[in-house]
Amino acid sequence: MKYLPLIFAIALPPAFATSNDLGDDTPLTLNGCIIQAESQCPNAKLQNADLSNQDLRKMNLAGADLRGANLRHARLDLANLEKADLRGANLTRASLQQSNLRLANLSGASLIAVQGWGMFAQGANFNDANLSAAYLEFARLSGAKLHNTNLQAADLEMTWLSKADLKGANLADANLQEAKFGESNLEQADLRGSRQHYANFQDSNMDGCNGCPKTWD
Repeated sequence: MKYLPLIFAIALPPAFATSNDLGDDTPLTLNGCIIQAESQCPNAKLQNADLSNQDLRKMNLAGADLRGANLRHARLDLANLEKADLRGANLTRASLQQSNLRLANLSGASLIAVQGWGMFAQGANFNDANLSAAYLEFARLSGAKLHNTNLQAADLEMTWLSKADLKGANLADANLQEAKFGESNLEQADLRGSRQHYANFQDSNMDGCNGCPKTWD
């Protein structure tokens, strides 16, 4: 009998193991929204949610409330964020390649060093946002609001910024090669040190612009 406890311990069935022992792959769910790639969460209520490092590729978050959300290092490639509210959100180093941000509100948001190749953000609001060192080659920002936006050292090569409002924006040291600024507003903007080879500034407003080209009158 003195060996019985040892035998009993060895014979314990696997069902007694905890979920942590077995590994829990259950995706995070917030206010009915399953946080995972390709999930359908239009108009989701995710204000101040911690979504850092999450895989949100191809997720439908159209019209979602993401104010103040933590999206640092999140993967949002091909995600639908059309008309989403991202005011004050933190998207530092998030990946937004070919994502849909049309008419989204990102005013005051942090998008430092985001990967936004081919991003669609026509008519989006980036007023007072920080996009310093952002990678935005081939992005579509036509008609976007970029008042006082920090785009210092951002890569905007081949980016469409036609009719965008960049009043007071900081584009110092940015890569603007072949960027399209036709009919944009660059009033009081700072373009000092930027690379402007083959950029198009046709009919843009450059009143008080520092570093704007002098040949597009």
